[in-house]
Amino acid sequence: MIDTPHIKALTEIVGVENIYTDKAHLIAYSYDATRNRFEPDAVLFPRDEKDVSEILRYCDKNGIIIVPRGAGSGFTGGSLSIKGGIILAFEKHMNKILEIDMDNMVAVVQPGVINMELQKAAEMRGLFYPPDPASEEHSTIGGNVSENAGGMRAAKYGITKDYVMALRAVLPNGDIIRAGKRTIKDVAGYNIAGILIASEGTLAAITEITLKLIAKPKFTKTALGVFPSVRHAMSAVYKTFAKGITPVAMEFLDNLSIRAVEERFHKGLPKDAGAILIADVDGDEPTLLDEQILKISEVFKENGCNDFKTAKNEDEAKDLWFARRNCSQSITIYGSKKLNEDITVPRSKLPQLLEEIEQIAKKYDVLIPCFGHTGDGNVHTNVMVDGSNKEQLDIGHKAIEEIFKIAIDLGGTLSGEHGIGISKAPFMHLAFNEAEMGLFRAIKKTFDPNNILNPYKMGI
Repeated sequence: MIDTPHIKALTEIVGVENIYTDKAHLIAYSYDATRNRFEPDAVLFPRDEKDVSEILRYCDKNGIIIVPRGAGSGFTGGSLSIKGGIILAFEKHMNKILEIDMDNMVAVVQPGVINMELQKAAEMRGLFYPPDPASEEHSTIGGNVSENAGGMRAAKYGITKDYVMALRAVLPNGDIIRAGKRTIKDVAGYNIAGILIASEGTLAAITEITLKLIAKPKFTKTALGVFPSVRHAMSAVYKTFAKGITPVAMEFLDNLSIRAVEERFHKGLPKDAGAILIADVDGDEPTLLDEQILKISEVFKENGCNDFKTAKNEDEAKDLWFARRNCSQSITIYGSKKLNEDITVPRSKLPQLLEEIEQIAKKYDVLIPCFGHTGDGNVHTNVMVDGSNKEQLDIGHKAIEEIFKIAIDLGGTLSGEHGIGISKAPFMHLAFNEAEMGLFRAIKKTFDPNNILNPYKMGI
């Protein structure tokens, strides 16, 4: 609990209208998409970088925990104040697109800018910001940077780190730093911006982000393939890329996911299919898009695809994408609690990964619907259990641990886009040896010697 004198001092920094200790605000900022709840002691809305600096300097001096927060849409508890302290919320004031530089194709934004707002602002100028997490309509750029968010377009365009050119940030002691430059090349000094990306708010509070934009492609085309098994579909994924074809997105749903969407929405999906793959291609020449779709159909059919559809217009494309965009909510028919993980492996290992997950489902007698971004090897595995049944929850967590071990053994990672937070912290030892974990702890100690900035996250 933060003492009254501290609340008074922080109020003097941000003003009475930007600090809240009432129960309603504490509850509102106590959870994220994990639905775990940890109430903070106060919620602060900094007006600018100067406020952030003064807040952190005061908290560091007085040993007060502070947790930066965007929209609270994360899946691993990264923005939860699990030991009390202060939530530093950016959405109220620090939510502006400061500049879109057409000449250099660069955007400068504050951390509270919504991802989709930046996409729309760029597209109005004929430019394109590709990273498109599923939470794009409400997640913030600051949160995207802190988690290194991906999305469906990552197969061709990469993820958030590929677009961050520079950052401004405040260290826990209140010092303001700049990391990176608005130049295409910059090899002067250590890559501090790279260290801050995906650091989950544990090293510094990001206050400004400079992002690379690209020219917006003029045309997009969508296709869907139906496969008799997950193995057939996963083989088609990596063989498509091996043929030199680079779709914008290559997404998949397994049979359980297909059935769930069909039961919920009655869209006429092939309930007996082992899997479906949905692919987008884009470019400036329609004929080249047709050629890419033709090549994709050939690879799909070589790998067992028994039905291939190409959207003739935007409405048909949206219809083909409907199942993928709605499968996450649909699979709740299988259980009240979804243990949702986002493991990632090399694309060529996808067939083996999915087969081994199927064996785990049989071993523990649980349903594990899978879907996700197979174009970049990122699979969302969802162990479905009764959330009110402790025995089922324990079984589910054992299944998750085995899935993590398989992903690591296949040369993969614990997380492709959700981050580590508190949910995956107990499993960090599976992916990193003690020397590597020691290095993480040393970096944390260098940035935050008093451990006040989003502590107890990432297993460090």
